[in-house]
Amino acid sequence: MRRSLVPRAARPHRQSGDGGAVRLLALLSIPLWIWMGAACDSGLSPEPGEELSGGAATVFNSGENAFGLPAPGLTREEERFFGVGNSFFNQNWVQAPASTTARDGLGPFFNARSCAACHFKDGRGRAPEFDGERPTGWLVRVGVPGQRDEIGSPLGDEAYGSQIQDAAILGFTPEATPVVRYQQVTGAFADGTPYSLRQPLVRFEDAAYGPPDGLAVSARVGNQLIGLGLLEAIPEADLLAREDPDDRDGDGISGRANRVWDVLAQRHTLGRFGWKAEQPTVRQQVASAFHGDMGLTTSLFSRENCTVAPAGCSEAPTGGAPEVEDDALDHVTLYASTLAVPARRDWDDPEVLRGKALFTQLGCASCHVPEMRTGTSPVAAALSGQTIRPYTDLLLHDMGEGLADDFVTFEASGREWRTPPLWGLGLFETVNGHMNLLHDGRARGVVEAILWHGGEAAGARDRFRQLSRDERDALVRFLHSL
Repeated sequence: MRRSLVPRAARPHRQSGDGGAVRLLALLSIPLWIWMGAACDSGLSPEPGEELSGGAATVFNSGENAFGLPAPGLTREEERFFGVGNSFFNQNWVQAPASTTARDGLGPFFNARSCAACHFKDGRGRAPEFDGERPTGWLVRVGVPGQRDEIGSPLGDEAYGSQIQDAAILGFTPEATPVVRYQQVTGAFADGTPYSLRQPLVRFEDAAYGPPDGLAVSARVGNQLIGLGLLEAIPEADLLAREDPDDRDGDGISGRANRVWDVLAQRHTLGRFGWKAEQPTVRQQVASAFHGDMGLTTSLFSRENCTVAPAGCSEAPTGGAPEVEDDALDHVTLYASTLAVPARRDWDDPEVLRGKALFTQLGCASCHVPEMRTGTSPVAAALSGQTIRPYTDLLLHDMGEGLADDFVTFEASGREWRTPPLWGLGLFETVNGHMNLLHDGRARGVVEAILWHGGEAAGARDRFRQLSRDERDALVRFLHSL
């Protein structure tokens, strides 16, 4: 019998890692009229089902494995696919030829040996904290500034391609080692509280094919993978209805969709995934990561990731053609698509509700749209027809010069970035041990991330600066509840 797609109601004792049972006992020790009065005094109340960030694809787990669970309601066959996909996602690929023929073909140049190396526990990568530190899930894109190729992708360098690979198989020399140092940018809130931001400055050591001078450089961290299939199931018409490229309503927000190349369909279509919404589907996002990050070919990207510079690259031993067969690509795609979204914590707390109201008042919800509805999922029926709360519009927004990277990616300018989903934000520290945010991991928490907002978000940022400390704390509490 197929299990119900409707999850059980939220119960504190089912939430691991957040002291749910302790919280329940604490509430029971408080007179009910006092607890209810505190909520009423805020003038706010939670929305029905607000804690179910992924709708029926929500799981009640706030521990270190919160991002790695399958969505409830998968069929037995889908659960089997999920398990096999999890294996391909986590295990290392090796150099060919090897006895492990299902997992050979790594490189010749690469950044990681497995998907999990960039998305540890299906979560976020982390930028290096200081010169020489080995990062986790952090890499550097390079290209000709402002230039695109024939389909609209950023034009890569003749020698280094579009991504610096800092590792190589035996017989080859890694392209270069990216190193970052941080320049401090200081400021103060309206109440006089000082703050310090860090501006990353990237350089390259041990460059194998000459100094990569004059190239556009963009450091990137791997993002959390939860809810990808839900985002893919949002009807295109619903996303396009939110476009306002000419700011006709005069609110200062002019989000627009990216139109990107769909390799399978051989046409331009709506982009949804990646920091600049440069990938149209989960499948292509997975295949692109196999190709760019691990040097593995698929049926979507069948040519070896070689440039004109490394001698012998195209003659290096391969793991077959393609190296990742469609069956394996299918399993990893379903795995990435059906990772469940953790439920909200403390969504009914008065301070969290106050922070939620401030989130809307500041204008944050104009881009980080709280609620959407999925249509028919192309991957799993359990993802269809769900009311979800991802806090994104999946559109491009001008974020100002401070975050610009000179990459023109299809229709995205160097100043434009896709609104990242905020679900799971409060669990980054638990799952991955850090709160490094934004596309390159420069922000050390949500306050710094907000202060980096410019362009269309400058008004919301400036209003945030005017808040009192208590109001800022309430807003942070709300964001950590997501």
